[in-house]
Amino acid sequence: MKKSLLSAVALTAMMAFSGSAWADVMMGVAGPITGPNAAFGAQLQKGAEQAAADINAAGGINGEKIKISVGDDVSDPKQGISVANKFVADGVKFVVGHFNSGVSIPASEVYAENGILEVTPAATNPVFTERGLWNTFRTCGRDDQQGQVAGAYIANHFPDAKVAVIHDKTPYGQGLADETKKALNAAGKKEVMYEGINVGDKDFSALIAKMKEAGVTMIYWGGLHTEAGLIIRQSADQGLKAPLFSGDGIVSNELASIAGDAVAGTYNTFGPDPRNNPNAKDVVEKFRASGFEPEAYTLYSYAATQVIAQAAAAAGSNDPQEVAKAIKAKGPFKTVLGELSFNDKGDRTDADYVVYQWKKGDDGKYNYFQIN
Repeated sequence: MKKSLLSAVALTAMMAFSGSAWADVMMGVAGPITGPNAAFGAQLQKGAEQAAADINAAGGINGEKIKISVGDDVSDPKQGISVANKFVADGVKFVVGHFNSGVSIPASEVYAENGILEVTPAATNPVFTERGLWNTFRTCGRDDQQGQVAGAYIANHFPDAKVAVIHDKTPYGQGLADETKKALNAAGKKEVMYEGINVGDKDFSALIAKMKEAGVTMIYWGGLHTEAGLIIRQSADQGLKAPLFSGDGIVSNELASIAGDAVAGTYNTFGPDPRNNPNAKDVVEKFRASGFEPEAYTLYSYAATQVIAQAAAAAGSNDPQEVAKAIKAKGPFKTVLGELSFNDKGDRTDADYVVYQWKKGDDGKYNYFQIN
């Protein structure tokens, strides 16, 4: 009798545990949590975690709560594959990430084969959504859009500039540089240099000497803030008076920390600052109250989580395949970036880019300010 009672209690406990497990929607957040690009990883993680907390507080996704699993890819494609395989083993159904295009592209194939939907807040290489996969979406724009804006701006505002196009040989960096070069060339402007450097390089003396010899007066950089900051600082130290123009990969306050005062006058493309979007006001205040400034891709990550949740509600299902169909067919979705709709490839239908310039703000710190 006592044994039967204990068995019943154990069975009830097992059922309760099983029920709570089924009540979780596993969502992975992937990016460079450590390493030189950790600032961007923090943005993706903080954005998704806050969105999940807010969605859970409102009842979750179709009555089920989001449970976040964080994967650190260190901006390395091989590590990204390891993170993807771990997410598969852990039962993750949705991924917000990755940050780098060179990581997002191979990881997305693992996700596609294993029924996982991926929404990247930051991977801008066109290839990500051009392969016909069912599961690839992004809340950011694409490099062919971004490069067009950068190339047109340089051609129109610096018609006499001697431009060096430099990139870091990655799918993102070289892809963005090539799209900008294409736009420059289409506007009748030919670059005087086109070169690649290696991620992690620290000494750019030889490159700068070559640019000085070529009479370079503007540098277009395809890559991230880590190398950009060093190129800016070392160019100034070595007397090369050529402002650097780049893309969304330098949108981090760490750029100013690396480049110092030489960062003044640097240009970059990025979407309209989401912190100024009325739809994001309450969320921005919540982040700032917690001591975290939601710059760059924080709100893109928050929006990616919102899109997944709202598409699941529209589909009436938490099955990733059904959610993917709903993202393409059931928009627009109300997010901190505004209303977002997606085409059959998984790209936003309304992505746009503007130009920023780095200046010293009223607080005495360097930051990027929209100029067009």
